[in-house]
Amino acid sequence: MATYVLIPGADGRAWYWHRLVPELRGRGHEVVAVDLPQDNSAGLSEYADSVVRAIGDHRDLVLVAQSLAGFTAPLVCERVAVDQLILVNAMVPAYGETAGQWWDNTGQAAARAAYAVQEGRAPDAEFDVLVDFFHDVPPEVTDEAMAQGESGPSEALFTQPWPQREWPKVPTRFLQGREDRFFPLEFQRRIVKERLGITVEELPGGHLVALSRPSELADLICRR
Repeated sequence: MATYVLIPGADGRAWYWHRLVPELRGRGHEVVAVDLPQDNSAGLSEYADSVVRAIGDHRDLVLVAQSLAGFTAPLVCERVAVDQLILVNAMVPAYGETAGQWWDNTGQAAARAAYAVQEGRAPDAEFDVLVDFFHDVPPEVTDEAMAQGESGPSEALFTQPWPQREWPKVPTRFLQGREDRFFPLEFQRRIVKERLGITVEELPGGHLVALSRPSELADLICRR
């Protein structure tokens, strides 16, 4: 039995994982879903602190990090004993790079536009949370998400250079939704190979795969 520590992306709320939590518990595991700081001055250290506090005395830890949490989860691995790190549709940082610089450094905008063309959508369309994030999420779940109001990462998080010179010496996996319109699959394959030297594991679904495909995500997470 593992303890899965679920770290949300830019939204920062544990709610993001609410469909995945019962799937993992139903497979016999403990689950800790983390709420991240809603404080505009909180930086990488404060985000990592919040995860460590949520972990408490739990052991046999597997960190699961969604999207922007790719900047935070590796820092947690330096503070507590972690058995495995699983990145989901995540940003993979490089030493000295800020989360604000990551987009241009990786070529995310061009990759997103190219995938839009591939799908028959306008390549220069502005970001639309319903189109880019919720396109494959059940309508009732989307409605619930929209009813919760705005939330998001701190400004400080995007300006602090990522401090680790090396990736933590923790077994790492990378899970990626095939229909992710924000971080397309081929883009992620390239970045993950260049920065981590590992192969992406695919599953169906878009960027918010824990909301759209919780059972399939749980199956893949538990395949250790």
